[in-house]
Amino acid sequence: MCVNEDVRRLGSVQLINDRCMEMQKNKHDKKSEEPEGKKKRGGRLTCPFYAYDQMQFLREEILVEVKDIEQLVSQAREVKACPYYASRYAIPAAQLVVLPYQMLLHDFTRRASGIKLKDQVVIIDEAHNLIDTITGMYSSQVTGAQLCQAFSQLAQYMERYRSRLKAKNLMYIKQILFLLEKFVVALGGNVKQNPNFQKVSQPGTTLKSINDFLFYSQVDNINLFKVHRYCTKSMIGRKLFGFTEKFGGTAVIIPAKEAPKSGGLQQFLQNLNQKSQGEGAADGLQENGPARSASPLMQIESFLFALTNANKDGRVLVQLQGTVAQSSLKFLMLNPAVHFAQVLKDCRSVIIAGGTMQPVADFKQQLLAAAGLQPDRIVEFSCGHVIPPENILPIVLCNGPTNQQLEFTYEKRGLPDTMDETGRILTNLCNVVPGGLVCFFPSYEYERLILDRWEKSGLLKRLAAKKKIFQEPKKASQVDQVLSDYSRCIKLSGQSPGPLTGALLFSVVGGKMSEGINFSDDLGRCVVMVGMPYPNIRSPELQEKMSYLDHTLPKTNGVSPGKVLIENLCMKAVNQSIGRAIRHRGDFATILLLDHRYSRPTVLGKLPQWIRSSTEVKQSFGAAYASIRKFFQIKKTAAAPS
Repeated sequence: MCVNEDVRRLGSVQLINDRCMEMQKNKHDKKSEEPEGKKKRGGRLTCPFYAYDQMQFLREEILVEVKDIEQLVSQAREVKACPYYASRYAIPAAQLVVLPYQMLLHDFTRRASGIKLKDQVVIIDEAHNLIDTITGMYSSQVTGAQLCQAFSQLAQYMERYRSRLKAKNLMYIKQILFLLEKFVVALGGNVKQNPNFQKVSQPGTTLKSINDFLFYSQVDNINLFKVHRYCTKSMIGRKLFGFTEKFGGTAVIIPAKEAPKSGGLQQFLQNLNQKSQGEGAADGLQENGPARSASPLMQIESFLFALTNANKDGRVLVQLQGTVAQSSLKFLMLNPAVHFAQVLKDCRSVIIAGGTMQPVADFKQQLLAAAGLQPDRIVEFSCGHVIPPENILPIVLCNGPTNQQLEFTYEKRGLPDTMDETGRILTNLCNVVPGGLVCFFPSYEYERLILDRWEKSGLLKRLAAKKKIFQEPKKASQVDQVLSDYSRCIKLSGQSPGPLTGALLFSVVGGKMSEGINFSDDLGRCVVMVGMPYPNIRSPELQEKMSYLDHTLPKTNGVSPGKVLIENLCMKAVNQSIGRAIRHRGDFATILLLDHRYSRPTVLGKLPQWIRSSTEVKQSFGAAYASIRKFFQIKKTAAAPS
């Protein structure tokens, strides 16, 4: 939303935010300090768009007619007003406010934006990732490099202003320095040495409860609530930012008797500063000073705030790897309901909606019941799809063309026979599926493994003779180009007769093409799901989450909550991916689930109702192939002019 080109050039959101705050502060300081008619020499930068009258005018325009962000920014440029603050001023008079749900769910951001939830109706759309979003929002990670840099900056700040700081403020700064020093010790390092040159003696990850971590770090005697309150009120992170920029403070405080050691912390911090200056020069920002990296203390503040959660609601991961600079402390939020409870308490009603919300048990247990909501307050509503049932053919395939059982467990999916059987299935499908065929793999690693195998066996060449092959790109910026080429290829192959019958797109569950992208009409006439995309059960974070749920929730039909979580995460990812194919009432597609485990009643029950009601379980590939062929023949006959 920023319309100040000088600020926009800074590139990163953090730098834009900080420059914006700085310019506002300069404007307020000017008003209070400068006598009428006099100009301060070497005046500090202020934002010409942050003007009350223009912003009030734009506020009225926003309330008169609904505008999207592009229209709002365009009008803001015309009237020379800030669209971000004008839209915030419009909130109290608005009847409907649309906002990203991160802004709604994060308490501090919500209050800063002027969003009041008391007696309001809140609608959270596309809520399938709600639990993960809240968990991620209140989790936090800091590296050894950030801790050392923050210690150096804060130590310089304290030395510079020691005589002007109040005793209480000085006490809090010393407490923060003590915390930073002890956190670096917890990573096996020394805060006064270059973290890049401090090797970690025993790499590995250890999990600790919040209290255990505080004792382990020897900071259990510090009141973190008071420290966090001081950080928020004093805005020390931002002050530190201004200080290090103004005085070029990148060197560590070294006692007069000690000579600076080569390759020490001083060198590390100078390297950081040179790097950020280099980036600034590249952007042509010399006149406004170099681009700056975000103050590391601001990141550390969110970690300190995370440590004020109840002991049972979170865990701390101490991750030691390579050097102290690369090692990190990560807070993992286990109970998102704690932070969602305030939203539920304030609102008149909350609607959690989405196209692929199945399975909904997670939402009920982990968010609503855990937040203290009574079951009689929870109303569940689900409706069918707009398409007629004959427009969709979901098939669970248990065996391949050579009658080999399809089981893509971690142990079996890498077997040559399994990969070859998958290739034979796709080769046959390319003969009967018109237009586009989208194939989802459970991970990037498996996609690479199976494509390498097909390349060597010549199977990829046989597939390419039927459909042009496209692959999900590594970079998000290339997605649009790949989709455009994929779409063009399908369109051209449909218009002119030839050997190519369309295109084949290889994608990954949870990747760039499994959410938010529509494979409507000929772009996705068949979606193939290879295996069951279970999350990595060896992940310490997931193991801790499972353990937490096992201790706090009851069993479901004799199955532990941890195991239910794993299956739910898998099926949510499946539902999100296969839902890409049907995008409007006249659309039609086949969905092929390759793995005999999909035929289990508990797994089938977690598919959306509109897919589940039409799903056919096929033991042999021949029967599945015949059904798919017949499905497309009927559609072709129906579409042909009479």
